[in-house]
Amino acid sequence: MILYGYFRSSAAYRVRIAMNLKNLTPEQRSVHLLKKINLTPEYKAVNPQGLVPYLIDDDFHLSQSLAIIEYLDELHPEPPLLPKNIYDRAAARAIAQMIACDIHPLNNTRILSYLTDKLQASDAQKTLWYCHWIHEGFTALETILANRKTPGAFCVGDSPTIADICLIPQIANANRFKCSLDSFPKIMAVAHHAQKLPAFIAAEPLKQTDAE
Repeated sequence: MILYGYFRSSAAYRVRIAMNLKNLTPEQRSVHLLKKINLTPEYKAVNPQGLVPYLIDDDFHLSQSLAIIEYLDELHPEPPLLPKNIYDRAAARAIAQMIACDIHPLNNTRILSYLTDKLQASDAQKTLWYCHWIHEGFTALETILANRKTPGAFCVGDSPTIADICLIPQIANANRFKCSLDSFPKIMAVAHHAQKLPAFIAAEPLKQTDAE
């Protein structure tokens, strides 16, 4: 396996966590997003979308972090990244998509670069933008976690799932931008458990070989 990523990409961070939980050790290739290496013809020949993560598994190529995580979960079923129970499985997918589809796209590198380069936003304005969308998304997630019928240590139950795999990178980004998370005790309790696990620790951005 070959995994194209970037140490600060939260989408690539998700896949690193999943691979660590599965004890998979792919060849990792760094694609520097701030230097726009992802937009070069050479990288677009690999991934036409010009994004990370991107997985190559023999002759099978796959983009999009959630698709990659579910592919890995079906290829290597243990430990499962989706609950066995149909309702819990749907709940884990819903939380993962809340983060990956509703929060993260508003705050990823492409959007932040556009705010700075095209709209001439200041660093303070960019941070205000970032924290606004974190706060809005996490407010909804906090309510969802508070209303769980069967509370556990993680987002869904007592084992990490795709929901936690998406949550922890988003928390790391929120901390990097110094967004206040004091209003989200349920979310932070989940993070407290997840961030103690070796698979999550090893996937942290500053522990990657391309960290700057």
